[in-house]
Amino acid sequence: MEESEFVAAREREAASCSSWGAGRTNTNLPIMSTDSLEIDDALYSRQRYVLGDTAMQKMAQSHVFLSGMGGLGVEIAKNIVLAGIKALTIHDTEKCQPWDLGTNFFLCEDDVFNKRNRAEAVLHRIAELNPYVHVTSSSFPLNENTDLSFLDRYQCVVLTEIKLSLQKKIDDFCRSQCPPIKFISADVYGIWSRLFCDFGDEFEVVDTTGEEPKEIFISNITQANPGIITCLENRPHKLETGQFVTFREINGMTGLNGSTQQITVISPFAFHIGDTTKLEPYLHGGIAVQVKTPKIFYFESLERQLKHATCLIPDFSKPEAPLEIHTAMLALDQFQENYRRKPNIGCQQDSKELLNLSTYISGTLEEKPEVNADIVNWLSWTAQGFLPPLAAAVGGVASQEVLKAVTGKFSPLCQWLYIEASDIVETIGKPKPEEFLPRGDRYDALRACVGDSLCQKLQNLNVFLVGCGAIGCEMLKNFALLGVGTGKKKGLITITDPDLIEKSNLNRQFLFRPHHIQKPKSYTAAGATLKINPQLKIDAHLNKVCPATETIYNDEFYTKQDIIITALDNVEARRYIDSRCLANLRPLLDSGTMGTKGHTEVVVPHLTESYNSHRDPPEEEIPFCTLKSFPAAIEHTIQWARDKFESSFSHKPSLFNKFWQSYHSAEEVLQKIQTGHNLEGCFQVVKLLSKRPRNWSQCVELARLKFEKYFNHKALQLLHCFPLDTRLKDGSLFWQSPKRPPSPIKFELNEPLHFNFIQSAAKLYATIYCIQFTEKDFSADALLNILSEVKVEEFKPSSKVVQTDESARKPDHAPISSEDERNAIFQLEKAISANEATKRDLQMAVLSFEKDDDDNGHIDFITAASNLRAKMYNIEPANRFKTKRIAGKIIPAIATSTAAVSGLVALEMLKVAGGYPFEAYKNCFLNLAIPILVFTETCEVRKTEIRNGISFTIWDRWIIHGKEDFTLLDFINAVKEKYGIEPTMVVQGVKMLYVPVMPGHAKRLKLTMHKLVKPSTEKKYVDLTVSFAPDSDGDEDLPGPPVRYYFNNDTD
Repeated sequence: MEESEFVAAREREAASCSSWGAGRTNTNLPIMSTDSLEIDDALYSRQRYVLGDTAMQKMAQSHVFLSGMGGLGVEIAKNIVLAGIKALTIHDTEKCQPWDLGTNFFLCEDDVFNKRNRAEAVLHRIAELNPYVHVTSSSFPLNENTDLSFLDRYQCVVLTEIKLSLQKKIDDFCRSQCPPIKFISADVYGIWSRLFCDFGDEFEVVDTTGEEPKEIFISNITQANPGIITCLENRPHKLETGQFVTFREINGMTGLNGSTQQITVISPFAFHIGDTTKLEPYLHGGIAVQVKTPKIFYFESLERQLKHATCLIPDFSKPEAPLEIHTAMLALDQFQENYRRKPNIGCQQDSKELLNLSTYISGTLEEKPEVNADIVNWLSWTAQGFLPPLAAAVGGVASQEVLKAVTGKFSPLCQWLYIEASDIVETIGKPKPEEFLPRGDRYDALRACVGDSLCQKLQNLNVFLVGCGAIGCEMLKNFALLGVGTGKKKGLITITDPDLIEKSNLNRQFLFRPHHIQKPKSYTAAGATLKINPQLKIDAHLNKVCPATETIYNDEFYTKQDIIITALDNVEARRYIDSRCLANLRPLLDSGTMGTKGHTEVVVPHLTESYNSHRDPPEEEIPFCTLKSFPAAIEHTIQWARDKFESSFSHKPSLFNKFWQSYHSAEEVLQKIQTGHNLEGCFQVVKLLSKRPRNWSQCVELARLKFEKYFNHKALQLLHCFPLDTRLKDGSLFWQSPKRPPSPIKFELNEPLHFNFIQSAAKLYATIYCIQFTEKDFSADALLNILSEVKVEEFKPSSKVVQTDESARKPDHAPISSEDERNAIFQLEKAISANEATKRDLQMAVLSFEKDDDDNGHIDFITAASNLRAKMYNIEPANRFKTKRIAGKIIPAIATSTAAVSGLVALEMLKVAGGYPFEAYKNCFLNLAIPILVFTETCEVRKTEIRNGISFTIWDRWIIHGKEDFTLLDFINAVKEKYGIEPTMVVQGVKMLYVPVMPGHAKRLKLTMHKLVKPSTEKKYVDLTVSFAPDSDGDEDLPGPPVRYYFNNDTD
C-alpha cells in the first residue's frame, strides 16, 4: 500500500530500551487488595472460561519462586503473571550480556551496557504486565550452601539454568514440606529442551480435563444385571469406562433419579451400570449427566526419576527419543559438573567426551536406553546456544504446569517432557564449525543452534503476518528475537489487523498495556516489537485481508512474500488466505488455540496439501423447530434469546430505517398501498410504527406484553396444539425426551428474573426508539407503578401450525393476507392523523450486539430471556457468565497455550526459510490440560492422474497466453497443443463458459475470450477450470488443474 508508512522509520527513536515502559503505567487497572477474591472480568473474561472461578481464586492467593531470567525464565514469568497469580519472586545472579538480547525479550542494549542484574533489569517490565500481581526480584546466591528455608513461603518453585545437583537438593526440600511445595525445573540447551515436574507423593486434581460435564439424553434402560442404557439415535455419549454419571427426569425407573453410577462403555451409543432388576420398568425420558470426580496423581522425586524416567512421548514416530534425550542431557549435566562449562561449539573432543558419558550413564539407568550418537553430537554442538521459539514452546507448557500446581486444575505432567528441534539440523549434513561460532552480536545464541547461513536467510525474509492478537503478539516477539526482516537490503515484516485494543486483550496479548486501550493493534504491536529489537523493519496496516482488499494484497504483493503466517480466530478468513497462497505459490503457516488446546499446520508449495484440502465437519446447527418450540438444553434457550435480541433490536430497526430511506413520507407510502403497490417490508414497518412507544412508561408496557407473549401465551399455544396426552402414530407420547412440555409462567414483579427481563427489555426498547430514561426509572417502585396500569390480554388460541419437522428451515417471509393490507392502511392512516409519522418517528437506532460492555444491557436481556424460557421448559438455567460465553461465541483463551503454539510455528518457519525437504516439517496438536503434545508429519500433496502419464497437483497451474482476438476454440487448441490433452469443458468460477451438451454452447467456440470472460481493465489474467472427456462413456469428466489465461502475450 503506497500510502502506508514504515512503522520502523516512524518509531526508530522510540525504540531505545528506556522507552519500553514509556507513557502511563498500569494506573488504569485497580490494584487488587490482598484479601479480595473478586475477579476482574473485563481483564480475565477469556481466561475464566478456561480455568473457572475456583481455580482463578486459588491462583490469586499463590506465591511462586522462579529462578533464572534467561530466555526460558522470562517466558515463564510472562505467562504466569498474565494468568494472575498473587505474587512472583524472580531470581537471577547473572549480569546482562549481548547474547541475552537475542533470548530475553524484556532486555535491551542499555541493560547490557550498564551490566544490570538480569532479574532487576526485567522486574518492572514483568510487573507492568498485570497490576494484580506483586513481582519482586532477588539476586542472592543460590548454591549448595544456601539455607533453603526461605522457600517455605511459596506454593511452587520453578528452576531454570540451575545445575542438576542443586535441583535435586531443592526438590528434596520441597518434598519435605507439609504440604509439599510443588517443584518444576526446565531448561533449553540449543535445540533441546526438558521439563520436569514433582508435585509431591500425592497430588489431588479436582478437574482433570476442564471439559464441560456431558449430558446424555436416554432412549432406553434395560431391567437387567447390568442395566444397559442406550442414548438417543445420532447422539453418541462420548463417555469413557470408569467415569461416573448421575440421573434425572427418568420416567418409570425413577429409582435411578439422583443416584450416581459408574459406567462401562459398550458402544458409542450405549453403556451399562449396576443391577437394575429390582427397579420399576423404564418408560421414557431421562438425562444422564457426567459427574466430575477428583483424581490422585502420584509423583516420584527428581533423584528417583533420573534413574527411572516417566516421559511424555510427543512424537510417536520416535517413541524411543525421550529416553535417548534424557540420557544425553544427564551426560551434559555431568559434563558441566566435571568441567564447569558446556561443550564448545563444533569441538570433536567435547563431543566424544559427551558420548562416553552418555554410554556410562545409560548403563546406570533402569531402562538401559540405547545411546543415540546423533543426539549426543548435536547436543554437544549446540548446547551453548539458545533457540527462542523452543523456549516459547516449552515455556508455555511449563507455565501451565505452574498454574496446575497452584490450582489443582487439569492433569499434571508425569513427569518429564522433552521437546526438540533436531529437524532443523538433520538436513545440514556435515556442519562447518565457523558457521556456528559467535560474532559478538545479539544473534550469537541463535547462530550456535542453526548456523549463520540460516540466520542470514531469516534476516532477509519478507513475512506477512495476518492478525495482531494473542498469537500475533507472540509471533512478533519470536520475529524480534530471531532477527526476521532485519536485513540491510532485504527483509520486511508486514502486519495487518483492523481491530482496536480492548481491556480483555491485556490478559494474553502481552505487547499491549492499559494506556494502549482503543489504539490500533497493528501499530501498537509494531511499536512494542521495535523495543525488543530496534533493527526490525515493520510495515503496519489496519486492513482486513479479504476479497475487498485485493487491490492492496494483490498477486504482486503475495509474490514478494517469502512466508505468510496467519494469527486468526475464524476458519473463513483462514480459507481465504490459503486460497491466495495457493494461487501465488506461497508457504502458509497456520495456528490457533481454544483454551488449553492448540494446533499448528504447515503448508509448503509442491510438498504438502493446502489448508483447504481438508474440511472439518460443519458446526451442528440447532434445528429451527427446536429453537422455536422444543428446546431441550440451555444452549437452545440462549440461542433463542440471542435471536430475539438480533430480531428486535438490530434486524427490525435496520429494516425500518432502510424502508424509510426509500420512501420519504408516510403519506407517500399510504398512497402507494391504497393504489395496490406491493412495497417490500411495508407491513412489518407499519406495524413497528403503529406500536412505537413514545415514553419510558410505554417501553415498560411493551416489555411486559413481550413477557406475556414469550413465556405465557407461547406455552399455552403449544399445549393447545399438543396436549400432554398427545400420542404419535406409533402410540408413543409426543411429549417425551428430548421434547419437554412447557409450563406457562405467571408474571411476578418480586421475582428477580421477571424484574430483570422487564428492566433490560425496556432499556433496549428505549434505546432503539431514542427515548430518554434515568436511573430512577429502573427502580422497582417506578416499574411497579407503570406495570400496575398495564392491561394484558387473555390468551386466545390461534390456528397457527407448529413446525415439528427437524429438517425444516426457518421460512423467509410470512405470506401477506388481504386482512394484513387493510390493517396496514388503517394503522398508517391513524398514525398520520395523530401526527405520529413525522420524520423523527421514521427513524430507529440499530443496536450491534456487544458482549463485553457490561453497561449496555445486551447480555442482561439475553440472560433473563434465556433463563425464563429455560424455566418454562424445566431446563437447568445458566448464569450470566456462561450465557455470555455461549451467546457471544467467545473462544476461551490463555497465554500459556498461545505462547506454546507460536513457538512451534516459529520452529516451522525456520525450516521454510531454509528450504527444507518434506520430511522435516511437522504439524502439531496440543492440549496442555491433559497434557498431550502430538507431532505428526504434514500431509503430502496428492497427485491426480488424468491419462497418458499426464498428472497434476493442487500447486500446478497450466498457463496459456492469448491476445485480443483469441477465441474460445483457440484457447482449447492451445491447451491441447501445449499440454497434450484437449479440454471438453471450460468453467470460470461458477460460470460455465463451455459445456458441449448445453444449448448454444457450440456457437461460443467462435467468441473471443475477452467477450466471454469480460475482464476488468486492471485484470491481466483469469483462472479457469478445465476438464477432459472420460476414458469410457457414462463416466464423469476427468478433472484438470487450474489454467491461468493471460489476455496478452507480453504478460509474464
